[in-house]
Parts: sequence; structure tokens; C-alpha cells
Amino acid sequence: MVETTKEKRRIVARIGSMPIPVPRGVDVMLGPDNDVTVKGPQGTLQQQFHADVSIEQQDGVITIGRPSDHQRVRALQGLTRALLNNMVVGVTRGFQKNLELVGTGYRVVQTGPNITLQVGYSHPVDIAAPPGITLTVEGPTRLSVAGCDKQQVGQIAATIRAVRKPDAYKGKGIRYSGEVVRLKPGKSAGR
Repeated sequence: MVETTKEKRRIVARIGSMPIPVPRGVDVMLGPDNDVTVKGPQGTLQQQFHADVSIEQQDGVITIGRPSDHQRVRALQGLTRALLNNMVVGVTRGFQKNLELVGTGYRVVQTGPNITLQVGYSHPVDIAAPPGITLTVEGPTRLSVAGCDKQQVGQIAATIRAVRKPDAYKGKGIRYSGEVVRLKPGKSAGR
């Protein structure tokens, strides 16, 4: 079934208007200029949202309102709802990305809160853990990035992966756990 543009708009509007339940132990503080601070067991997150949407909290539920039906405002409503939901989930459960090292001699070592990668270069590569992010070595070729800020966890995981991206011909490199790398045929495949 092919979705029309109207149906896509309705789906986005439904996502933006969905309420966000606030679990016990999580404090949400709404400040002036749509400044929102969320505190929970995993940490504290703070973000300022666009002035075209209204954020309200009543009876343990956060709702996002919009003043008009313009496409830009509908998009802002959905974006605000998604970011706020990620903040609430982050301070309650947190986010985690797992990475794997594939290749002969490739390994990762924990050095305090930081990690050291040996991925085929003439030198080891040190990665420092920024505040709020936990880098954990789960084995010689497995590591995890965890934290309460979804954007920061994804950025650090992407930075680690960029140290040695998976090779297109042999598949060696750093990849996300469960990532499928499509290998290209080599020169001998054409003969």
C-alpha cells in the first residue's frame, strides 16, 4: 500500500500529539522560553525548545501543543515530542550502543574510564570518555557506549566506529553489534 502525503502528515501529527508519561522518580521542570530540565536516577538533561510549541505538564503527563496547522509547526511538535521522550527515557533507563572489532589482531583495552584501540595502525588509538558517557570493554573485541543522552551516546559510538570503518572487501574494522556489512567482490571475481 502506498502512503499518500496526507496520510504521512496525519501520522506525524499523531506522534506529536501523543502524551509523554513521566515515571516515578523523574522530575520535569518547565522554565521560561521552553527551557526543560529532566532529572532522574541516570542523570540530568536540560534542553531549550522552539517557542512555536507549548509544553505543559499535568498529572504526571507531558503534552506538546501547537498554535497552528502549518507544516513547519507540525514538524516542530513531532520533533519536540521525540526529544522530550528521549530525555525522559534517558534519565530512567539510559541508552547503550554496542560495538564489535573484526580483524586479526584488532582489540580494545580499558584504561580507566577511557579505552585504547589497536586496529591495524602503527600506533594505538586512545578514546577519552566525555562526562556522562561510560565506555565499557566487554571482551577483547567488544565494547559498549552508555549514557543518558541519546545524541551523545550515538555521536561517541560513531566517532569510535570512524577510527576504522568496516572494509568493503574483507569486512575488517569496527562495526555496530548486529550491523551487516555487504562485501564487494574482489578483482578475481570478474575473471
